[in-house]
Amino acid sequence: MLYIGIDLGTSAVKLLLMDGEGEIKNIVSKDYPLEFPQPGWSQQNPEDWKKAVLEGIPELLRGFDASQVAGIGAGGQMHGLVVLDEHDNVIRPAILWNDGRTAKQVDYLNNEIGKEKLSQLTANIAFAGFTAPKILWMRENEPENYAKIAKIMLPKDYINYVLTGVHCTDCSDASGMLLLDVEHRCWSREMLELCGVSEGQMPKLFESYEKVGTLLPEIAKELGLPENVVVCAGAGDNAAAAVGTGTVGEGACNISLGTSGTVFISSEKFGVDPHNALHAFAHADGHYHLMGCMLSAASCNKWLMEDIFHTSDYAAEQADITPDKLGNNRVCFLPYLMGERSPINDTNARGTFVGMTMDTSRSDLTQAVLEGVAFAIRDSFEVARALGIPIHRSKICGGGAKSPLWKTIMANVLNIQLDVPESEQGPGMGGAMLAMVACGRYPSVAAACEALVRTAETISPDPELAARYEVRYQQFKAVYPALKDVFAAMNGAQL
Repeated sequence: MLYIGIDLGTSAVKLLLMDGEGEIKNIVSKDYPLEFPQPGWSQQNPEDWKKAVLEGIPELLRGFDASQVAGIGAGGQMHGLVVLDEHDNVIRPAILWNDGRTAKQVDYLNNEIGKEKLSQLTANIAFAGFTAPKILWMRENEPENYAKIAKIMLPKDYINYVLTGVHCTDCSDASGMLLLDVEHRCWSREMLELCGVSEGQMPKLFESYEKVGTLLPEIAKELGLPENVVVCAGAGDNAAAAVGTGTVGEGACNISLGTSGTVFISSEKFGVDPHNALHAFAHADGHYHLMGCMLSAASCNKWLMEDIFHTSDYAAEQADITPDKLGNNRVCFLPYLMGERSPINDTNARGTFVGMTMDTSRSDLTQAVLEGVAFAIRDSFEVARALGIPIHRSKICGGGAKSPLWKTIMANVLNIQLDVPESEQGPGMGGAMLAMVACGRYPSVAAACEALVRTAETISPDPELAARYEVRYQQFKAVYPALKDVFAAMNGAQL
């Protein structure tokens, strides 16, 4: 049998066709636009996602027996606010995970409702990217649209609705809304009340590997698929990527170098960072995880390469960064192009080069960006280590992990071994694997991971290079605190 994985990303949807033994048969990608109506704002039209998926699946299946498709599972960008009216029409463009318009609402939740109260109710505090502040923003700034809300959904849930007609979500994705009682895996009625919405406006909760329905007849016909194709609840992109890389069980770790950068630490038991610098979320395997998330990771390198250097030849730009230069770069980069989430939680933070001189070169800037992202990932590692969580090795995935140089930098900045999975299709592969569990191909997510996930290579740190990067990291750590008030003043915030 065949299984379709959907990776609903920020810039494109990636569709993956995989058999029950884990062999990837085909991959199709469909781009769609991203809107920035104001500085720090980020939104997308859900109809663009729908169009991309409905056009992409027939293309994915070209040359294959569509009658053999048994299930579909999606991993999708988290936190995005999708609102439907009573006729299930999209009310406004989805406000995305990296949108920073909700600073006022975040302050209200964290300071007036209180971080301690939020953590008790949801296991997390408010961040600008989370869904609940976006609902409050709509209530204050778009009252007419707010009054029309009949259903609140997340991006991949809208795709599942299009496919099945079912308003659904899963616990891993819902964890990032600030509306879920994460420990008990149910909606927090108190948080819903704070946002002025009812449980009836929320989608039905499932575990990621559970069946939510089958294809609507008209959708099955359009896609050329049988009507009995099972659609599972799917997962937030990071939880789906963790499944796709085999990051399940106690203490397993995955680093994702995608548009955003994440540190994902799975756990059998529920736990909360007492300082809430790391998110405490449900995992797609039915358990839990801690996660640190930086808003701009591989997108920093994309910005430098394409918007500043006007090139798409990433490898050529990295060719001059020879091993002797690693750990010796005098230029430091803060990767806060969209503000920052973990662990500083500051919408005013900005991307910054520090230490440039007259002999600073193009390759110095490229190296600084790669190193700055690695240092910011380490910030979340340091929080985990302070909680007593030992991390000696990690999986790594995402577009940035295709760069041998970046993987070397990352292994030495973190001073751990990095395992690179054989497949680089984290969220899409994870979605397909969840669909397999929903269809009964494997009895559990852990069993699917054990059977299907293989390691292609392991990168080990070099003690001398790791020591040089330790010095550079301590310098990096000092830059943001020195500029924090400057960033706030530049953005007109109250000091």
